[in-house]
Amino acid sequence: MYTYQSRIRYSEIDEGGTLRLEALLDYFQDCSTFQSEDLGLGVDYLKSINRVWVLSSWQIVVERYPALCETVSVGTLPYDFKGFIGYRNFVMLDREGSFIARANSIWSLLDTQTNRPVRPEADMMKKYPLEPRVEMEYASRRIVIPEGVVAGDPVPIKNHHLDTNHHVNNGQFIKIAMDCLGSSFRVKQLRAEYKKQVLLGDVLTPYTVATEDGKYVIALKNAENVVCCVVELEEERERS
Repeated sequence: MYTYQSRIRYSEIDEGGTLRLEALLDYFQDCSTFQSEDLGLGVDYLKSINRVWVLSSWQIVVERYPALCETVSVGTLPYDFKGFIGYRNFVMLDREGSFIARANSIWSLLDTQTNRPVRPEADMMKKYPLEPRVEMEYASRRIVIPEGVVAGDPVPIKNHHLDTNHHVNNGQFIKIAMDCLGSSFRVKQLRAEYKKQVLLGDVLTPYTVATEDGKYVIALKNAENVVCCVVELEEERERS
């Protein structure tokens, strides 16, 4: 497993002094980026061969949220390739090696000139060592949108929403969804399904609904009423 160590920064915490969910997602995203860069398969390499990895889904399970200045270890491993699809786990561990959070993610490799999926280059397959997947309860990548959604305030896409691929970063979708539920909502499990890229100047409208099992589903739709991302959030229950 590829790992790096860090400390929880003040810029990453919420009002309660612990790591924000979207900051945890950033740690995971940075970890896979560090691994790719160290292997020579990073942003510049992908640009040179007209390729980009696009996230299809997230599942993040949080055991607890680490506090300000806490030392953490962040790790990632790819565990499978199927055609143009890559499967990757992430973990965050505390100083004692206990799980703070673990995650599963599914990625698609696209040709940036045709915007069509392509198989990884042979060099990629050789350099990414596959490892046994992390033990966790794996959920489906598909998220059903129940009936009864309620529209929220439209969100115009600005420069700060974008990444180097010039579309909305996957973490920004999560931030928009989280804002629908208020700062007191603590997430135990996040699931996200990404369906369509969103660009500068687009407008996303969140549609929120509570499920029968107490979760919340937020569908983020563009101006054409097309679903671009679906987020499911399960609330952390108070410990007895």
